[in-house]
Amino acid sequence: MAREIPITKEGLEKLEADIAELSTVRRREVAERIKEAREFGDIAENSEYDDAKNDQAMLEQRIAQMEERIRELERQLGRKTMEVEILREALDKALSKKPTLLAKSPLRDGSR
Repeated sequence: MAREIPITKEGLEKLEADIAELSTVRRREVAERIKEAREFGDIAENSEYDDAKNDQAMLEQRIAQMEERIRELERQLGRKTMEVEILREALDKALSKKPTLLAKSPLRDGSR
């Protein structure tokens, strides 16, 4: 069974904003650092290039983790929504049924 991930609406909005920030601004910054490091020449002995590539890998990993968290939240929300709808439908059905009258018991009608 998958673990539930508790989050508030504000927390989800912040998570989405963080993904947007990392996916746009930070990606561009890291890409620019890689480009500048390449211009130094031989990348085999280039520590700036290695650092920028490591930062890029960590950034992509962080983005992937955050996106996975959102997918899991959406999956859980969908499951919870479906469970609520099923329960609501069962309750509506139960409440809409008219009570069934039981047949008179020979012991109840007074004739013994």
